[in-house]
Amino acid sequence: MSDFRQEEELEKSYDAKLMGRLLSYAKPYWKSLLLCVALLGITVGLELARDVILKTAMDTYLSTEGKTAAEVAAFAPEAKAGLIRLAMLLIGTLVTGVLIMYGQAQLLNYTGQRIIYTIRKQVFGHLQRLHLKFFDSNPAGRLVTRVTNDTEAVYSRHYMRKARDATREVRTRLARINAFLAEHINGMKVVQLFVREKKTYDEFKHENDGYFTASWAQLMVFAVFRPILDFLANVAIALLLWYGGVAAIAGDISFGVLWIFVSLIRRFFEPLMQLAEKFNIMQSAMASSERMFKLLDTEPAIVDAPDAKPISRVTGEVEFKNVWFAYENEEWVLRDVSFSAKPGETIAFVGHTGAGKSSIINLLSRFYDVQKGEVLIDGNNVKQLAQTDLRRNVGLVAQDVFLFTGDIKSNIRLGNEAITDEQVIAAARAVEADRFVRNLPGGYEEPVVERGATLSAGQRQLISFARALAFDPAILILDEATASIDSETEAVIQRALRTLTKGRTTFIVAHRLSTIQHADQIIVLHKGKIRERGTHAELLEKQGLYYKLWRLQFEEQTEEASADASAQPVVAPGV
Repeated sequence: MSDFRQEEELEKSYDAKLMGRLLSYAKPYWKSLLLCVALLGITVGLELARDVILKTAMDTYLSTEGKTAAEVAAFAPEAKAGLIRLAMLLIGTLVTGVLIMYGQAQLLNYTGQRIIYTIRKQVFGHLQRLHLKFFDSNPAGRLVTRVTNDTEAVYSRHYMRKARDATREVRTRLARINAFLAEHINGMKVVQLFVREKKTYDEFKHENDGYFTASWAQLMVFAVFRPILDFLANVAIALLLWYGGVAAIAGDISFGVLWIFVSLIRRFFEPLMQLAEKFNIMQSAMASSERMFKLLDTEPAIVDAPDAKPISRVTGEVEFKNVWFAYENEEWVLRDVSFSAKPGETIAFVGHTGAGKSSIINLLSRFYDVQKGEVLIDGNNVKQLAQTDLRRNVGLVAQDVFLFTGDIKSNIRLGNEAITDEQVIAAARAVEADRFVRNLPGGYEEPVVERGATLSAGQRQLISFARALAFDPAILILDEATASIDSETEAVIQRALRTLTKGRTTFIVAHRLSTIQHADQIIVLHKGKIRERGTHAELLEKQGLYYKLWRLQFEEQTEEASADASAQPVVAPGV
């Protein structure tokens, strides 16, 4: 779905199969759950025992029916002692019940959190295996809802249907709000730059109002159930007091028996009264599990072949053979593309936006699969290689460098403890990132906020170079790696690139043609086809498409330089 406001409307009714799938997560913890049920049974038994104790106190020691004053006085010491014993017994059952209930609640909550922990791990692990096309069509906010809210939620026919519909609507609205927030917080700079605060606020208000309305409707559904049960419980008690009270006065039953029946009526309706809350949890679990299982049932489009060939270190020989590729159906982005790169060579791709440059990079890393043709590394079709082995040999440095929350050191090694601190520092020093890192207050332990917002574009780029060098890939991909760098920083970047590309097969997607003059081969793409190829000098000599692009950039740079020169103040001689 292309719009973050959209959310799938699932209409699956309640069924045992869905609940069975949910309960399957509880199977490893069946002993703990069985113990919880046993403890619950003991608690119920203790509650019934308290009723019996109170009945005994009323009928045996407090009742004076049929006794003379003298008999009552003579029985008083025995009654007092008996009531003390019963009081002590009642306190004992209360304390025991509280301790058992506490233990049962602790065990149940621990088991529930372990189940949620297992589900959340499975969902996140599954997300990491999914193909990139899935993330293209599913906004981050919706997926966050699946991993957090939906996994946390996992725990009268007309009422069930109404409750289910209301809960489904609340979940849908919540996912929309999460998606809206994720998108606009990340894009806040653009919102403020184009003065879109009022419009964005109105859009959020619309989404928030929808969530409020859905939540209120859900509350109204659940609010009806308990008052009805309260009314029925009180009617039952009133009827019991009317009928039982008459019987007790007539001497047909004792007041202790009447008390037990009143207590049992209350205990009978108590679980039913709590049923509204349990329905809330149950329907929330059902609505959430539909989406959670829909995500888990989404099969990755990019999977390892059953006979995937394990590889360790590749030499870096790459070949594209008659490759056709489309993101959707047969809307071809690449058309019959063929080229080859020998180990250690540098291949550059140029062309207008949409020519297919980044698509080649995506196919080389096997983020997508080709529809026709082959992508070969060391003579092996990438579809026949294990993805982990393939990507271990391919390093990618993109224009938009992504840094994770943590510190400089952890962003270079990315959790790979096999990369030592010494190797991290050596990689940073090799690409000249060590200069600015050591000037930071915390050095390599300097905190990095979300997406590295406190670092400049050039600093983030140097960290990404150090990261690539630390992982030591045989094949290096530079996707517009210097597009957003100023001229002064570019000199540092270019020196770092020479270090980084040495001895590796390198593919460069470049906007600035001045950065690829040294490439062994420059491939010019236009509308998904290779139009020209050769060295910088050979392509200029042909005076074709590359020559036009070069002239266009050269003229732009000349005009910019002239504009800068004319902007300088004129100083008279001798001043």
